[in-house]
Parts: sequence; C-alpha cells; structure tokens
Amino acid sequence: MTTNTTSSAKAMSPELTHIEGLSGYELASREGMADQKTVSVETEVSPSLTQVEKRIRRKVDWRLLPLAGALYASSLIDRLNLSNARLAGMDKALGLSKGDRYSIITMIFFVGYILSDFPANFVMRKTGAATFLGIIGFLWGVLTIGMGFCKTWGELLFMRIIFGLLEGGLFPGLIFLLSCWYIRHEVQVRFSAFYGAGMLISGLSNMLAYGLSKADGLGGVAGWSWIFIFEGIITCVVAMLVLLFLLDFPDKAAQPSKLGIRAFLTPEEVTVILDRIERDRGDALPERFSLKTVLSALKDWKLWDCFLLLLCNMEYSIEMTYVLIFPPYVLAAIWMFITAYIGDRYMTRGPIILFNAVMTIIGVSMMGYAKGVTTRYVGVYLGLATYNASIPAIFSYQHNNIIGQTKRAVGSAVMISGGGIGGMIASNAFAQKDAPGYRPGLDTVIAVQALTVVLICKNFLIFRRQNHKADQGKLVIEGKEGFRYTL
Repeated sequence: MTTNTTSSAKAMSPELTHIEGLSGYELASREGMADQKTVSVETEVSPSLTQVEKRIRRKVDWRLLPLAGALYASSLIDRLNLSNARLAGMDKALGLSKGDRYSIITMIFFVGYILSDFPANFVMRKTGAATFLGIIGFLWGVLTIGMGFCKTWGELLFMRIIFGLLEGGLFPGLIFLLSCWYIRHEVQVRFSAFYGAGMLISGLSNMLAYGLSKADGLGGVAGWSWIFIFEGIITCVVAMLVLLFLLDFPDKAAQPSKLGIRAFLTPEEVTVILDRIERDRGDALPERFSLKTVLSALKDWKLWDCFLLLLCNMEYSIEMTYVLIFPPYVLAAIWMFITAYIGDRYMTRGPIILFNAVMTIIGVSMMGYAKGVTTRYVGVYLGLATYNASIPAIFSYQHNNIIGQTKRAVGSAVMISGGGIGGMIASNAFAQKDAPGYRPGLDTVIAVQALTVVLICKNFLIFRRQNHKADQGKLVIEGKEGFRYTL
C-alpha cells in the first residue's frame, strides 16, 4: 500500500507516524482546520491505523455523546413538563381549560421550533457547536424557570413561542454535529445513544414532576411553579457543561475553546478523523456556505423524503407521552440499540424503518381497538418500542445517502422541521376531548406509518436501480466515484 503523508503527519507522535496507509491533511495553524488535501484518498487502511482510529473514536464517543444526550434529555423534560404542571394546578391558576387555550399553548411551541430549524446550523457552523448549543440551552433553561412565575395564560403563550425558537436549534444541530464526526456505518448506534439516553431520562420526568409538585406552598410558590423552576435550573447546569466541554466540528477540534480550555484532540488525532471521513464519503471539509449552495442542496428530493419520514415518525412522541408510562421506554431503548447495531453492522437502514413501521401499525391498532386491557398494554410496548427505534434509523438513512456538509446542514434542518410539523399535527390529533381513547390520534399514527412503508419501498427501488447503474459505470452518485446509496 502506498503511504501518503503531509507535513502535519510527519510531526505526529510515534504512535501515529509509523502507521502505514495514513493519508493526511495540512492543518492550517491559524484556522486549526484541514484545508489542503494532498493525494488521492486510500480506500483501505492498515491494521495499526485501524487501532488508532478506534482509540480516537472511543475518546470522541465519551466526550460527545453523554453531553449530547444530557442536553437532549433536558430539552425533552422542559418541553413535556407542561402537562405535568397542568395536573399540578397550573390549569386552574392560568385558566387553561377555557376553550382551546391548552391546545394552542401546546401547538405554538412548534411554530418557533420550525422557524429556527433552518438557520440554526449555519449559525452553529459559524459560532462553534459548544458556544451555540450551550447558549441556547442556557437561555431556554432561564425561560423555563420564568414559566413558573407566569400569572396569565398569555404570558405562558408568549414564553412558549420564544422557547420553541430557542430549542428548535438543538435537534438539527446535534444531528449535523454527529454526522460530521462519524463514518456512515457508525452513525445509527451513535444517534441511538444520545436519542435513547434522552428518551429514558425524560421518561422519568413524570416521577420528578410528581415529587416537585409536593413542594406546593414552599416559599410561597405553587407546586406547579416548582416543576418549571427546578427543571429549568437543571437545564442551565447542563447547558454550562455543554458550553465548557462539548466538542466542536472535527476541523476545529484541535483549537483551544473560546473560553481558553485546552483542545481535546491533538492536530494529529484530528488528521486521523478527517482522513477516515474523507475515505468514507469525501466531505471531511466544510464548503463555503452561500445562497447558491443552499438552494442547490434544497433541490435534492432525498432531503424532502426524510422530511416526510420524520413527520410520519414524530407523530405521537409528544402527546402520547402524557398517557404512557415509563416501562415501555425501557423496551424501546433496548430495541433501538438492537436495531442500531444491526443497521451499522450490515449497513442497512430502509428495511429497519420498514419493519418498525409495520410493527408500530400493529401495536397502535392493539392500543386503540383491542378489547382486553392486557392486549392493549402489550400494544403500548410494541408500538412505542418500534416507533422510537425508527427515529435514529431515519437520521442515519439521510446521513448515509447525501454528501457535503452544506447538504448535511440543510438536510438535518429540513428533516427536523418535518418532525416539528408532526408535533403540530399531534397537538391537534391527540386532543384532550378524545381522552382516554385518543382514537383520532391513533388513526393518524396508523395512516402516517402506512405512508412510511410506501416511501421506504419507493426508495428501495430507486436506490437499487441507481446503484446498479453506478456498478455499470453509467452513473456517478452524489458526484463521488465509488459512492453507493444505502438501502
């Protein structure tokens, strides 16, 4: 195998310099990022390089994923505490039962959420991931505390709009950040790690809220207010940790943070990360964002396909949390990691999403239409587990089938906005007047899961045909020789 190194690679530590097959990047000292590719990228690496890559990847995992999961969990808890506070007395205090006030307050969050999805990643690429995510997390934590002191439903409505604007940058930001660190057959396990951890922790929010509601009257503050205050404080603490310690994008990871904290990775380790991304899909370096590149990315139908898929699979994540309990989330986390391992191990996404959609239809049908209580509760486990496992698979599905950091930034924003619209649909489909059966909402879930099946089958046929043409030399997919769609 030919050995390709740059001046930066020559200065590497003994562990890295002896590695055969290490292609590299010249790291610009001023910018701290790779800006010059030297020669053609190797498609194979030596065993010694593989071991170094694994060590660096584990190092990144332990720094990146826990903080991402903690911030996501905080966002879910802050988003879902509305129903808990309502049960603890907020309904009476603010008059939320009058007309459609509660539904409006629930839905209005997603207006701001959708509006901020698109610009968030471009701002984050400019400011840095830790700075952007840490600041918006701290601000929505302060806002959550403020919700505990609302005196009218109008004040709460206004805060929920701003809350959505702030939190809307989180999910696309995390998806974009993680997609820049890992190669295509590693991402579903990583997406599942932060998403599953957030889901499990937030699943305990009902018990936390119940305990906080018992502080009713403490310091002259109502129990429902303490739910917002305490959970907002937790979010502020998590956000500060993110601001201090979250990893930035790989090309900036060798720089000290803006707060003066020492860089987590050495320039040599960053070179290894960038090289493996380049070997995998050829987009280790960010393109210059411009209106032209953004509009070009928006023309890719695959982005809008994932928009629809996430819309279909975010349908009852918010509202149904109000009527489900924690144990099914444990099974959901287990199934999520099983499918993530299968997906990464065998480099497949569509069949997993397809299987989960069919199982969700079965589970939700059991929840809504079975006669026996036991059968309906089994349906809760089946529907919730398979539905949740599809979310990281959809993230990975998009990640595996597009190239370019601009397209990733645009794609994750477009995809998450689909989830936001799904949340708006859920806010109306799972109306309080339909409790306890929530039949209209469950029927909506069944319908959109059926649409998921259609979309995945359609993509399978298209991707397989395109891959076959590429194998025959008749097509270059995504402008990169050797790239193939993940089915």
